[in-house]
Amino acid sequence: MSLEDLLSARFGFAAFRPGQRETIDALLAHRRALAIFPTGAGKSLCYQLPALTFDGVTLVVSPLIALMKDQIDFLRCRGVAAARLDASVTAQEWFEVVDQMRSGALKLLYVAPERFNNEKFLAAIQRVPISLFAIDEAHCISEWGHNFRPDYLKLADIAERIRAERILALTATATPAVALDIRTAFEIPAKCAIVTGFYRPNLSLATTPVAVAARDELLAKRLRSRKPGSTIVYVTLQRTAEHIAARLRSEGFSADAYHAGMEADERADVQDGWMASRAGIVVATIAFGMGIDKPDVRYIYHYNLPKSLESYSQEIGRAGRDGMGSVVELFATPDDVPILENFAYGDTPTTASLRSLVKEVLGGGEELALNLIELSNRHDMRPLVLRTALTYLELRKVLRQGTPFYSGYQFRPLEPPADIANRFPGEPGELVRAIFEIAKRGRTWWSMDSEQGAEALGQDRRRVVRALEVLEERQLIELRHADLRHRFTCVMPGVDVGEIVADLGERFLRRERQEWECLQDVLALVSHEGCQTAFLVAHFGEILPLPCGHCTYCKTGRVRSLPTPPPLHELPGSLDTENLESLENMYPHALYEPRSVARFLCGLTSPALTRARLTRHEMFGALANYRFAAVLDWATSARKQT
Repeated sequence: MSLEDLLSARFGFAAFRPGQRETIDALLAHRRALAIFPTGAGKSLCYQLPALTFDGVTLVVSPLIALMKDQIDFLRCRGVAAARLDASVTAQEWFEVVDQMRSGALKLLYVAPERFNNEKFLAAIQRVPISLFAIDEAHCISEWGHNFRPDYLKLADIAERIRAERILALTATATPAVALDIRTAFEIPAKCAIVTGFYRPNLSLATTPVAVAARDELLAKRLRSRKPGSTIVYVTLQRTAEHIAARLRSEGFSADAYHAGMEADERADVQDGWMASRAGIVVATIAFGMGIDKPDVRYIYHYNLPKSLESYSQEIGRAGRDGMGSVVELFATPDDVPILENFAYGDTPTTASLRSLVKEVLGGGEELALNLIELSNRHDMRPLVLRTALTYLELRKVLRQGTPFYSGYQFRPLEPPADIANRFPGEPGELVRAIFEIAKRGRTWWSMDSEQGAEALGQDRRRVVRALEVLEERQLIELRHADLRHRFTCVMPGVDVGEIVADLGERFLRRERQEWECLQDVLALVSHEGCQTAFLVAHFGEILPLPCGHCTYCKTGRVRSLPTPPPLHELPGSLDTENLESLENMYPHALYEPRSVARFLCGLTSPALTRARLTRHEMFGALANYRFAAVLDWATSARKQT
């Protein structure tokens, strides 16, 4: 059956969309491909369709749970065996998926990138043929992408370890530099990078400078004056989502808030209601819409500034997927800049944190087994920041990461232990019996440290763990694990600690500057003298031959000026400095550096602030509406004067 026949018979489509056939051809001919398509342009078909022609499993990596669920439902409705493995699956579901992989019945398996931290999962997929390794949101692999995720950097190495026969990287938002990073990581030839363009002619792009005080009324005015249609209002903060949704409801609109602070069931209800409605309004933080395919979104409003043109392009790409006209409007005020900047600054660790981390890692011997949660708390870095720091050490060739493992195991026998051991003749039965003998027995659960247990038994740790897994597979025990440890090898012992700390600090500061520059790009879009749509797509390397004719500049012919931004260095004179100094003396482990003090005053959390319960203090966030750079300068000057 030809690809066109398969497209029609299994997916119900009469023809390929732009770029789809070219991507599949590159994948078939060269076993490597990169697809850069706009949001909603059909990237997923580029692995779903060829998966049906290959022997083995297509392994799809995506950080979007909603995308996994929707695509699996879509595939199963068309008779395609697809599944996902995430934290929600039960032990029984896990075994069923593994059995389907081994038998060849399963065609597509969806996992999050963090799944490769699980040695049990890695062992399972290394025993089956992986015909295609598809990486969605592949821009996350680039250190300079707008959504860098350290776990993505491991995927190129994972592809080799699982002997993936083919590799497909996919993204909707990659600048030329990010696309090069992706191609380099996965060894994708330039001729196998398929870029369909970012211009969406059915989107009318509007940018409206507005003072903060006038923004609520402007949004209500827009909703009243336009024909009803499915609408998303994007905001930065959870409390803003609640405030705007409540105000719109008070004015008679059908509006709901959506953000990560809501219970999962509540978020699902909001999403399902909005999906079923043709005129519903959802006021949401940026997580909403990822992986959701609603074709008839007519309006998208950015109540707050997006953090980058990449984010903006991805978010407005959720409008007008049916090809019909849609309006995307950005309410622009520089007053939003401090909050967005502060998010970036909050991810920069202090020099003291970096120094203590590097000293521990370099002084821990050649082989390390690290609990990242404990490490995060010990060095006052949020977990994602810590993982980024460790990734930087890998990029510097100071560390080399191995396969993570669980140190702690707990198991509950479902039969008498002696009977379980007797089920295995000879030496395997002796091993099972010995495991029960050395394990610490509780009222219901038995526990064992896998490394200590293996040493006591004189066995390889992996064999002991595999024995427990076999007992679980045969439903003889209920098994659970804890204390995830990440293996590292120190490959450059004796390096200069000061030099490494300075390099890490510069990398984080460079990311700060990049985040600031991304915000300036957004502001430049609003005040651009010329076609704003052309300015936006040029950021991704696409040149429009003619002005779009339907952005704000094309319609008005006028450059829009932004409201005057708040002063950079103007801080209130009413700050209770005596109270702050007292807190610094009481909590030196949490307020130990000007940057940690600035984080506290700007309302940015850290493990040390949380442990000291300073996030509940009345001064936490006292300067949340001020620029972090100004607060940091003030804290540095104040520290020098004491």
